[in-house]
Amino acid sequence: MKFVALNFLLLLLLVRYADGSGDEQLKNVLRLHSMDHDRRIEDGGSVKTRLDSSSHMDQSVMVFFTLKDLKAGNSMPIYFRKKDSSTSPRFLPRNEADAIAFSLTELPALLRFFSFSPGSPQAKAMEATLRECEIPAIKGEVKICATSIESMLVFASGILGSNSDFKILATEHHTKSNTLFQNYTILKAPDEIPAPRIVACHTMPYPYAVLYCHSQETENRVFRVSLGGENGDRVTAVAVCHMDTSQWTRDHVSFRVLGIEPGSPGVCHFFPADNFVLVPDS
Repeated sequence: MKFVALNFLLLLLLVRYADGSGDEQLKNVLRLHSMDHDRRIEDGGSVKTRLDSSSHMDQSVMVFFTLKDLKAGNSMPIYFRKKDSSTSPRFLPRNEADAIAFSLTELPALLRFFSFSPGSPQAKAMEATLRECEIPAIKGEVKICATSIESMLVFASGILGSNSDFKILATEHHTKSNTLFQNYTILKAPDEIPAPRIVACHTMPYPYAVLYCHSQETENRVFRVSLGGENGDRVTAVAVCHMDTSQWTRDHVSFRVLGIEPGSPGVCHFFPADNFVLVPDS
C-alpha cells in the first residue's frame, strides 16, 4: 500500500476506533460492547418478518436477504444495532496488544488480568470471541482477528495489494433514533461498488477492540443501499452479497432466516455502522 494512503486510512481508523490511551482503556473496562445491544431490542411497531411470530429467532439476526430482494421499492425488516462510541472498546497500541495473550488456552489468566469472574457475561463473551477466532477458515477464505489497527492494515494490504490504495465503506445513519428493528424501504436502485476482492471486518466482544476480518476467493458483490425506515429513519447501508455459499455450514444463521440451503447464490447481509468493508480505491 502506498505510504500516503496508509497514513490516511490509519487516521480514519484511529478516529473511529482508537480514542484514549491504552492504559486508560485497561483501567476502565466495565463491560463488553456487544452486551449493550443484544438485550435492548426495541420493537419498531408492526414489523412483518419472514419468521412466524412464535419463532424464537432473535430480531438481531434480521440482517440477511437475497440478491433478488435488492431492488428499489422493496421493503424488508432490518435490525441495525447501534452503539455509543464513547463507551465502545478502543484499539490498544500495537505493542500493548501484542504483549497480551490472545488465546483460548490463556482464558483463565486473561480473566484474572481483566478482573472478570469465570462464568460472568464478560467471561462468556471473551470465550466466545476466542473460540470464533481460533476456528479454522473455510475453504477459499483467509481471516484474522486483529487486535491492533496495524495488524488489520497489514492483513488487508496482503489481500488487496501492498501497492494499492483502498477505502473504507461503512453504514451511515442520517437520523438519530433509538429504534433498532423496523421495516425499511429501498429508496432507489442500489449502487454497486466494483471490487475484485474485498476485506470485511466485524467488531468482536472483548475488553479492547478486536476486529474479525476475512476475505473469500469466491465472488462477492458490494452495494450501497439507500433505506427509509417506517419511522422516518434514513440510512445509507453497506451490503455484501456472497455468490457462493457451498462451503458454509448448514447451521449458518442466514439459512434459517431465509429458509434456504447451503449453495444458494446471492446470500446478502447489511453491515452495522461499527463494521466495515475495505475495497480497492480504483
